[in-house]
Amino acid sequence: MLYRLLKLIIGLGIKLYYRKIKVNNAHVLEKSGPKIIIANHPNTLMDAWLLTQICKEPIFYMAKGTFFNSPLKRLILNSLGLIPVNRAVDSKISGVSNEDSFSKCYELLEKGKSLVIFPEGNSFQERMLRKLKSGTARIALETEKRNDGKLGLLIVPVGLIYLEASKFRSAVVANVGEPISPLTYLEMFKSDSLKAARKLTEEFKNGLSQLLINSDSKEQETLADQVIELLASPYKRGSSNEVEDEIDEMKTVYNRLNQLYSTDIQLIERVKKLVWLINWQTEKLEINAKFLDRNFRFSMFFRQLLQSIIGMIIGLPLFLFGYIHNILPFRLTDVLVPKIVSDVEYYAPLAVLIGLIVYPLNYLMFGYIVNVYIPLEWYWELVYLISMMLGGLFAYYYYHYYHHISLKLNFIFSMRNEIDAVNSIKEKRNELRSIIYSEN
Repeated sequence: MLYRLLKLIIGLGIKLYYRKIKVNNAHVLEKSGPKIIIANHPNTLMDAWLLTQICKEPIFYMAKGTFFNSPLKRLILNSLGLIPVNRAVDSKISGVSNEDSFSKCYELLEKGKSLVIFPEGNSFQERMLRKLKSGTARIALETEKRNDGKLGLLIVPVGLIYLEASKFRSAVVANVGEPISPLTYLEMFKSDSLKAARKLTEEFKNGLSQLLINSDSKEQETLADQVIELLASPYKRGSSNEVEDEIDEMKTVYNRLNQLYSTDIQLIERVKKLVWLINWQTEKLEINAKFLDRNFRFSMFFRQLLQSIIGMIIGLPLFLFGYIHNILPFRLTDVLVPKIVSDVEYYAPLAVLIGLIVYPLNYLMFGYIVNVYIPLEWYWELVYLISMMLGGLFAYYYYHYYHHISLKLNFIFSMRNEIDAVNSIKEKRNELRSIIYSEN
């Protein structure tokens, strides 16, 4: 009961935080029978919550023992389906036995349940797949060994790709891969358990790698994200705002840079220089490089700008309504999150948890104040509550649209008065694009 209630509440928070959650091949997770779901781990608790949302049946998790450092925490987390394990890198937690935890995993799988394990063992907000621990393979092989290879256990890899993991109203894609059977290595496991576990773990790595966008280093990842920010544009011919297209764009850039890092370091240095120069020039002019993909006609831009300003004037009262009713919890969340945690991987899940508390309290406060001075029927109270929530989202998009209009105004000014500087940015950006999308 507690599991389903929290799944509903946290699911609402996640859907508000991310504008889109796309799951590819979800039908694989709907197959009956025992499963171990393995996934990469870039976003701490958010990764587990997302898997809970995309799996219809209740699932169990292996979690680090440090979460279970008090009897109360153990009681709550065990009731939510978490199974503790003492990791070598952490201090050993009293009351947590790895032997008992592994036995619990075997029993759950033998009952046909689904178990989630993050084989990287820790969470960092990066795209490269880190070294996988062999514990997942040992659990899978030991479970089949206990059942003479007749259990039908499958390991399902899931690749989690966040466009911007910590950014509000970003998006995430979950790629579900083809199931992997441990039976291929069962006989080897009986005679050489370490070798069999390593072999199966390597297969896990290959399965997950095919579902992710990979880089070989943090430097490559940083450069790739900078290139994507400069080249991706809704104004390019054939482009769209679909998450799948954004993922395809990311894959193209990452793959090309991975290739260049291994074959042409001079060209990589040129890419770095172009990125720096374009960023420097666009920041100096205070323009968005994405506007450069549009055919500029002053009359068209001015007409669009005028229409946008009129629209913003019309929408101003709704913006003020949403801003007044949501600024307090928004600012509170914005201030509290970095004060509570220093690791960026915890920003998104903590923001969801705090938001699930402070936003309802904020709305109840406004509802009470209004009802004191203007008594309302319950249905008007409900309308008021819903309008506060929708007004908050409107205010968020209104603010970002205002920023967009400001950049567009700067772009018009630059095209009229700084045309040489704008053309210089265009040339560098076209050169960067030709390097990234070259067939060679």
